[in-house]
Amino acid sequence: MEHVRREARGPVALLVLDRPKALNALDSAMLRALAARCAELAGDGSVRAVVLTGEGRAFAAGADIAEMRGHDALEAERFSRLGHATLAALEALAVPVIAAVNGYALGGGCELALACDWIYASERSRFGQPEVGLGLVPGFGGTTRLVRRVGPAWAKELVLSGEPIDAATALRIGLVQEVVEPGHQLARAVALAETIAAQAPLGVYATLASSRAAIPSAEHAAASRLMPDLKPIMGSADVAEGMRAFMERRAGKFSGR
Repeated sequence: MEHVRREARGPVALLVLDRPKALNALDSAMLRALAARCAELAGDGSVRAVVLTGEGRAFAAGADIAEMRGHDALEAERFSRLGHATLAALEALAVPVIAAVNGYALGGGCELALACDWIYASERSRFGQPEVGLGLVPGFGGTTRLVRRVGPAWAKELVLSGEPIDAATALRIGLVQEVVEPGHQLARAVALAETIAAQAPLGVYATLASSRAAIPSAEHAAASRLMPDLKPIMGSADVAEGMRAFMERRAGKFSGR
């Protein structure tokens, strides 16, 4: 399947985001491919754990701005709903899902990592939600998942400053589970997945479901709340300027309109 490669590591399924030239930016095609992989895994009883990583020097550098520049308000809403649905499908898999993050996990890429049960990161990893610098809001559930993972204060700092954090800071605030030497994050994630896969499957599924149920979830409410916010924003002069500035590699000049 184009853009999301699947490899078998015994009972562990490895999913690899495979647009390295675009730093694995999440466009509609990649989101649909990931959703299809999730459906595939949900129906495969031989899979007992999943590891998600990115090909090349990034996990995922964010949503694809080149595609988003052409969106009107309706298309932006559809894109956001696609992202929400895809990440929800990943989060709903009955088996543990572990992110192995190499390099950038920004915007939609950070939101994607947050949809996994754990994140193992390279020392070179960078995490952030830079959408505010484009005049946007995190569109794939990042605000609620960040609050769940790191608490409201750090979540608000990350989404309102737009500034990325390094792997050490991500570890300190609880965003990631462990930081390892560059190139070792995938092996560490697969090792944990294999350990879990060796346990009694029914016990793992029930325990994981119980653990997830203990975490307050507001994803559906957040998605519904986001759509009214997103529509007027997408037609704003600030979004046009933010995306233009991003493509031109300069700071945006915002007017509040």
